[in-house]
Amino acid sequence: MTDIEALLEELRNLPATRVSGAHDVEALLTRVRSAAGRWADVLYEIHESAQGLVGPRAEAALAVAFRRAEESYVELEIALSACSPPPRH
Repeated sequence: MTDIEALLEELRNLPATRVSGAHDVEALLTRVRSAAGRWADVLYEIHESAQGLVGPRAEAALAVAFRRAEESYVELEIALSACSPPPRH
């Protein structure tokens, strides 16, 4: 299975219903974060393999797409960590 096929399968398996509680939000964010990370990896590989094969505008657009995907992953990571209760001392 290619990275893209794995990503599509991961996205297809996301629930289509609204979450009903904090635990559901955390579980969904965990799965979405994983898909976002996989998407960033796919875009990185496309960007790297396209260098020298496409024009500078396409290279720049791919770089921006990868950077935005990576930022999305980081934001989901922040959201997920904010869902967890702080550790007890």
